[in-house]
Formats: sequence, structure tokens, C-alpha cells
Amino acid sequence: MSAVRRLQLVGIEDEPARGPPAPGVVRVAIATRDMKGLNAHFGSAPRFAVYDVTKDGWDFVEAVAFDDNSDESGAHKGEGEDRITPKVAALVGCHLLFCLAIGGPSAAKVVAARIHPIKTPQASPIPEVLERTRAMLAGSPPPWLRKVLASAGVGPAKPDFEED
Repeated sequence: MSAVRRLQLVGIEDEPARGPPAPGVVRVAIATRDMKGLNAHFGSAPRFAVYDVTKDGWDFVEAVAFDDNSDESGAHKGEGEDRITPKVAALVGCHLLFCLAIGGPSAAKVVAARIHPIKTPQASPIPEVLERTRAMLAGSPPPWLRKVLASAGVGPAKPDFEED
């Protein structure tokens, strides 16, 4: 069983513990090796940086760290060792998951947890990922994001085509 660590910033003043995202907020998880960039595959990510993103900006929520990761060689650990389920469980409540790669069975588990995985072709700094997400929310989100937002209760249930 792998250990999972959660690191959160605590305010100076008494703040309520971070719970589910507020209405209008998209919770984003980013697979990372160094907390600076989107630079890891889902299964081998030692950490996930979690942020709440709105059309106006973003706030850091927490860093989730894992002790047991794959080495990206394609070889799997011994029979019965499940590294994926604890990662998915730790990310429940997120709407989007950015990673460099994710296998089919892992993607199925992520989607079943109502998290939309997004594979990116290359590594990029975390602020760049967050800014692209913020810009999509501020503008006209693409259909796939509108669907994610609607299923998460963040956006309208159906696109409003009457405005066009």
C-alpha cells in the first residue's frame, strides 16, 4: 500500500478547511515531478498540484504526493499492487486532470470518478497550464469543457445557442 501525503497552505487567520470547489470554480489537478511544471505521466507522477481556477484567476489548493510510482518503462509492479486506485481516490473532486500520458485502464478509472483527463503533447510550466484553463473559462469554452462543466454542476446544463 502506498502512502499518500497532502500538503495545503494554511492561512494566518482562521479559515475553514478546503472542501469541494465553490460554484463557478473548476478544480484542476496537474501531474508533476517538481511542483513547477506539468511534466509527468499519470501513473508515474510523484505529485499532483491541485488548483481552483475561475475566469478571473486561480488559487493553490494542495499538493498530493505518492511514494510508490512507476518508472515509465512500461513494466508493471507485482501482481496485486494497485498504484492507480489510490491516485484516483486522492483526486476525487477535481474536474480536470492534466498529464503527459495516461493509459487506457487508468483513464477509465479517472473518467469513472468524474474527472476529465487531458493529455498534453509536451511539458509546460504550471502557470501556463492554469492560464490556458482560465482563458478558456473566461471566453467561450470548447464543447468538451462545457460538457465537463455541466456534469460537474459548474456551468449551464446545455449550451445556449439562442445567443448566437
